[in-house]
Amino acid sequence: QRQSLSFEGGGGSKETNGKRTEGGGGDARGGPKYSMFTWFVVLGLLGVWSSVAIVYFDIVDYDSVIAKAKEFRMNFSEVLQGKLTVYDADGDGDFDVEDAKVLLGKSTLIIFCYSALLSAILFSLCLTDVVYSYLPVPQFKTASVLTLWFGQMPGGMFDLFFFYPLFFLFMSLLAKKKKPKLLNKLDKTIKAEIDAADKLRKKGKVEEALKAFELLVQQYPQSPRARYGKAQVEDDLAEKLRSNDMLQKAINTYREAAELPDVTSDLVRAALKRRAERQQFLGRMRGSLMTLEKLVQIFPEDISLKNDLGVAYLLLGDNKGAKKVYEEVLVADPVNGFAKVHYGFILKADNKIAESIPYLKEGLESGEPGTDDGRFYFHLGDALQRVGDKSAYYWYELGHKRGHFASVWQRSLYNVDGLKAQPWWTTKETGYTDLVKMLERNWKTIRDEALVVMDQNTGMFIPEEENLREKGEWGQYTLWQQGKKVGNACQAVPKTCSLIERYPEATGCKRGQIKFSVMQPGTHVWPHTGPTNCRLRMHLGLVIPKQGCKIRCTNETREWEEGKVLIFDDSFEHEVWQDADSYRLIFIVDVWHPELMPYQWQTLSPI
Repeated sequence: QRQSLSFEGGGGSKETNGKRTEGGGGDARGGPKYSMFTWFVVLGLLGVWSSVAIVYFDIVDYDSVIAKAKEFRMNFSEVLQGKLTVYDADGDGDFDVEDAKVLLGKSTLIIFCYSALLSAILFSLCLTDVVYSYLPVPQFKTASVLTLWFGQMPGGMFDLFFFYPLFFLFMSLLAKKKKPKLLNKLDKTIKAEIDAADKLRKKGKVEEALKAFELLVQQYPQSPRARYGKAQVEDDLAEKLRSNDMLQKAINTYREAAELPDVTSDLVRAALKRRAERQQFLGRMRGSLMTLEKLVQIFPEDISLKNDLGVAYLLLGDNKGAKKVYEEVLVADPVNGFAKVHYGFILKADNKIAESIPYLKEGLESGEPGTDDGRFYFHLGDALQRVGDKSAYYWYELGHKRGHFASVWQRSLYNVDGLKAQPWWTTKETGYTDLVKMLERNWKTIRDEALVVMDQNTGMFIPEEENLREKGEWGQYTLWQQGKKVGNACQAVPKTCSLIERYPEATGCKRGQIKFSVMQPGTHVWPHTGPTNCRLRMHLGLVIPKQGCKIRCTNETREWEEGKVLIFDDSFEHEVWQDADSYRLIFIVDVWHPELMPYQWQTLSPI
């Protein structure tokens, strides 16, 4: 499902630019200020005298502490293996810098506090060792206070106050991102003016910031950083005003900044990458693709840009182009999880079910950014089901735990939260009693028109195109799609359309269909789920063989009856068997979920 995400396009998701609030300096009453070093000294001195008191007054059993300390041996590699396995964020079996980046991204404040505490503790211990060396106490001559502290600490306390702080501090240095270089020689001469304008932008004063950057661009037309700042402000202002026109200006200015002479490579990358993202937001998929192709030409070694290019091809529906990109990525980086899940996704779309499974599985297991997506859990589980692998439900369960599915059974991806969820519904529960009564009262009229259309098409409708069949023949004749009539379809069944037109809960259901469905003997439809929880599906039996036709929704199986309506929520897993000796014909009517409000009928995007 691809849809416009522009400010004026219905149903688009809103991007919120991060704004940092700059606090005002210190106590308003003019109280004293203390440096971080002062507090370290205070904590260190407290640690000195508390350590002296603990040993001097025999608060602990010194001999047992020394004995424990003598037995204390630390094989650091074993400690890492044992303690850090639980922090293996990317699922590759070890802990490395990439895992640290994931952890640090979630725990910045905790790590800062830990590091400060560690610094104070180590400072305290060093001071204490110095003091001990001058005290007339025999014990202090034979053991360092470091030994005393760590010897009497329980394992959990040691982890909390020494091992984890030191480790996270070390990994934060390894994982620290290199600051991009956005200033060329000219930009450095006007850095103060650029910083002042940028400060206005970060404070949210976008109109003032825009004037400041426009003045800079006028004074220094060859300054890439000034023009890039102007593009950023236009981008922010477009968000504030929800203006597509302003966003198009930003897109143009990003390009101008990247094309100026003497522009730094980091600024080229930042400007064009943001340009591609905003082009996608506006629905300019072809333009975004061209921007990303240019980026890949400039930075051919940057795997992340190639991954973005593959996504751009997918957004255009060009699976062949995307497949080629991801094949190149996997040659250069065979363990790239992002490329693996997308390559597996493409293989599955090409009906290469068994081949897709290892790519989808390994990509999800990598834990790399961009892989934890409900679509990949959905398609991996579906592929496993089709090859008879029961581990499908493990992945559905994992997808549910990650928040992608409402439950293991209900796996739709385009949902409204809080709607009543149950597989089977009664007419009374839906509130659509009039519609159901009309369908059941006129089922023969509806059937007869369907048979005329079906006879004209030699016993078949248009084949089902969603690749949901394991075997057999399944045809459909659609009257309404996404809340609109389909071409001239109603001309062949005028009575049916006249009857249904009076029910906007059905004809106006932008996330559903109204159609005839015929299934020939020997057909099996794989277990599958619909795309959204916003609709319920009605099946009116028209021609039903006496035996062999059944439908399962979750763990309950039912059969159709001629002239009767079955109602179920197709966002739950369902499966169909047609093992009769003649065709089965039904009329499918999707309706809005009864708990949706009429205004939501208008605002929800079509599916």
